Amino acid sequence: MIGTRLFRAGVRLAISGAVITLGASPAIACGGLVGENGTISLVRTTTLAAYHNGVERYVTSFQFTGQGKEVGSIVPLPAVPTKVERGGNWTLQRLEREVAPPQRDEAFATSAKASSSPARVLFQTTIDALDITVLKGGGKAVGKWAVDHGFLLTPDAPEVLDYYAARSPIFMTARFNAQRAQTLGQGTGDGTPIMVTMPTARPWVPLRILGLGLNKAKPVDADVFLLTDTKPKMLAGGAGLSLARNEQASASLLTDLRNDKHMGWIPQQMWFTYLKLHATAGQLHYDLAVSAKPGALPSLRDAGVDAAHAIPVHATPRRIVWPWLFGGIASVITFFVLHGRRRGRPALALRP
Repeated sequence: MIGTRLFRAGVRLAISGAVITLGASPAIACGGLVGENGTISLVRTTTLAAYHNGVERYVTSFQFTGQGKEVGSIVPLPAVPTKVERGGNWTLQRLEREVAPPQRDEAFATSAKASSSPARVLFQTTIDALDITVLKGGGKAVGKWAVDHGFLLTPDAPEVLDYYAARSPIFMTARFNAQRAQTLGQGTGDGTPIMVTMPTARPWVPLRILGLGLNKAKPVDADVFLLTDTKPKMLAGGAGLSLARNEQASASLLTDLRNDKHMGWIPQQMWFTYLKLHATAGQLHYDLAVSAKPGALPSLRDAGVDAAHAIPVHATPRRIVWPWLFGGIASVITFFVLHGRRRGRPALALRP
């Protein structure tokens, strides 16, 4: 989950996280939030990335706290979405419960070159209090579109947008309208889940975007959930990302998710991966590349790093202590037994 403080007066552009469901690999995770004043905060972002049969799905939830008129978000995507719709009602909560169950069970990419060509609007839609726009263009063009439509970019935005546009020219912007949220009865901290469906051969999870507009020492925390058809291989490029769960998804989890709104596509079997991100904004110079295809390795390009900085994401091996402990105790016992025998042995009688 991600908690960030909004940037100072006049700044409206926010990058928010996504919950992604990938059958083959993870997708976009979260983003850095920036608002028009210092009172609005993105208090929680959970990401589920799912990739199944060549289709990647991001389920993103926006949850805000504080006061203000509008905040915005921009999210890099690996491909052109075929659908952007409201996500399920309990998908993210069910995933959180999977890794932190309550005490009692309750009901419950195509490369793009930055150019002077303007960004092209692919489609627009409204989901609850969010105005969603999907754009195609280079980093400079997308930044200009954002400014022309009332967003104020943070100083690091051009570099970050170019970083993503070099791999995919597709971006999704989401503007949170506080007035409409009030009309809809959405209170502080209420989340709006969004699911983005994208056919793609190479899904990935943007992580660097989470540090947008933040001081380098600012901590960034996020939960990233992955669902893939097979056990994934993962590649990152820095500190702060740890693998907490990596196992076959339980039948109960998949059944619960499948019964949620727009989640009927989930198959009978999937691999479940849970990663925790705990880093400073200054450490986030990488993304998460994933491959769930047999024999295929994650892409350095998708991880956003070169070979010298690439770090495979593995479970931290647990050191098996008991054999060594048992061996040490046995050695000590043997020493004292032999030593005791020697000390207790009667002296040899000297014969004349």
